[in-house]
Amino acid sequence: MRGADSMTILNNLPSIFVPLLGLVFPAIAIVSLFLYIQRNKIL
Repeated sequence: MRGADSMTILNNLPSIFVPLLGLVFPAIAIVSLFLYIQRNKIL
């Protein structure tokens, strides 16, 4: 029973992490890029 439960958790992890990473990393990249541009006044 425990082995099956751990397998279902491992199988569900990608479905949780993929949208999380897909939303969080672009947000961090955009914010850091915006702050970098503001700080150095490239534009």
